[in-house]
Amino acid sequence: MEYKLEQDSLFVAQQYADATREKLADVYARAFLGACLAMGASYADVCHEFGSFLDDVCASFPRFQEVLTSANVSVEEKYGIIDRVCGDSTTVFKNFLKVLARRGRLDMLQDIYKASLRLNLTRSGKTIVQVTTATPIDSVAREKLTANLRKLVGGEPVLSNNVDPDVIGGVIVRVGDVVYDASILTQLNKVRQNIVYRSAHEIQSRRDCFRNTEGD
Repeated sequence: MEYKLEQDSLFVAQQYADATREKLADVYARAFLGACLAMGASYADVCHEFGSFLDDVCASFPRFQEVLTSANVSVEEKYGIIDRVCGDSTTVFKNFLKVLARRGRLDMLQDIYKASLRLNLTRSGKTIVQVTTATPIDSVAREKLTANLRKLVGGEPVLSNNVDPDVIGGVIVRVGDVVYDASILTQLNKVRQNIVYRSAHEIQSRRDCFRNTEGD
């Protein structure tokens, strides 16, 4: 049980650790949105273009992304590669890729794309909620969880279900960089901590009482 409790705590800690990278991706996603609005481009359409670039180019040609993220390739060379490969892309998307190249953030393309999708959903009143469970959520449980989460997120939750066998019961919900941990393991850990706290408090109370008796 100790090992399982430790694994569950480590899992939640890792969720928090990712928050810093996610926050940075959110910053670039908002900058991306700002550029689209300034140039009169549809954010949803350019996000779709972003996804197609990742699927059709980066995923199909891993070497291409290696070159984009390589420190041995100058920024100017990366500009040229972007112009050649993305010749048919919109100006706003090509310019955004060049900004990322200039700031050495092309290794964050997947993170920024996910943040862009979250931002696009938020603008339409929806929120991506990452739900981690020991087994996949069935349709009935998904509907119930979605109904409960509406109050939490203040909008329409879009569930993304991650499966982790170490979460032996309950559910771990993540909205942005906030983690709501309601797994059985974490509840057991809290119970254990409360028992330890109460025991320590009782022992200290008895010591104080004994000292007071000696003093009398």
